[in-house]
Amino acid sequence: MIRVRGLSKQFGGVDHGNGSVLALSEIDLEVRDNEFITVIGPSGCGKTTLLRIIAGLIPYDRGEITIDGKPVTGPGPDRAVVFQNFALMPWADVLANVTFGLEIRGTPKDESQAKAKELIKLVGLENFEKRLPKELSGGMQQRVGLARALAVNPKILLMDEPFGSLDEQTRRLLQEQLLRLWEHERKTVVFITHSMDEAVMLGDRVMLMTPRPGRVKEMIDVPLKRPRLRELEKSSAFLEVKEYLWENLRVMQVE
Repeated sequence: MIRVRGLSKQFGGVDHGNGSVLALSEIDLEVRDNEFITVIGPSGCGKTTLLRIIAGLIPYDRGEITIDGKPVTGPGPDRAVVFQNFALMPWADVLANVTFGLEIRGTPKDESQAKAKELIKLVGLENFEKRLPKELSGGMQQRVGLARALAVNPKILLMDEPFGSLDEQTRRLLQEQLLRLWEHERKTVVFITHSMDEAVMLGDRVMLMTPRPGRVKEMIDVPLKRPRLRELEKSSAFLEVKEYLWENLRVMQVE
C-alpha cells in the first residue's frame, strides 16, 4: 500500500513576489495494493510533482510517504515510471531498451532477453525487436516504454500522462491494451491524466486535485465493472462521473 500523510513540497522561484512556489500542500492519500488510481486536476496543480515524489525522484519538505510501511527515501525496485516523452535510448533497439532495467539489476543475458521478448509480444511489438526508436511511431515507442517498465516486475507502476502526446485513435488503442495488461499483471497503478474520459475509463478511483498548491479535493469511486469495455463509455454511470469531474474542474478554473 502507498500511504501519503501531510505531504508538502515547495520549490524555489518567483510566485507573487514571495520567492517560492508551494506546489503541494498537506496531501493525504492511500492507494491499495493492485488498485488503479487515476489523478486529474487543473494544469499546474502538482500532479507530476506528486508522482515523482512517490517514485523517489525528488525530495519533499514535510509529511511522510511510505510503501508497505517503509519510508520512501529514493527510487526503488518496487516502482517503475512511464513518462509522456517515452524516454527511450535512441541508439538502442527495442530489445535493448526493454532489457536495460534487467541488465542493470544483474539479470543474466539469456533470462533478460527471454523476459523482454515475452513482454514485447504482450504489448503487440513482436518482430520489431531490432528496430530503433526513430523507426517506430509514437504509439509503438510508448509500448516499448511500457514493456521496459514491466520487465523489472515492479509492484507499482507510476504513469505520467503516458498517452498525452498521442493521437486520439492511438491513445484509445493503448488505453485498451493497458487495461488488458493490468488485468493480466495486476500491478498497483497511479496514472496522471488531463483527460476526463481516460480518468474514468481506466481508474478504480479518480483522485481530483485542487489548483496550486495541489491538495486532494476528493477521491471518487468509479462504479464500472471490469473488464472495462468501450460500451461502458455510453453508460449512465460513466457519463455521471465524467460530468461530475467536469463540473468540479470548471468551477475550480473559473475561480
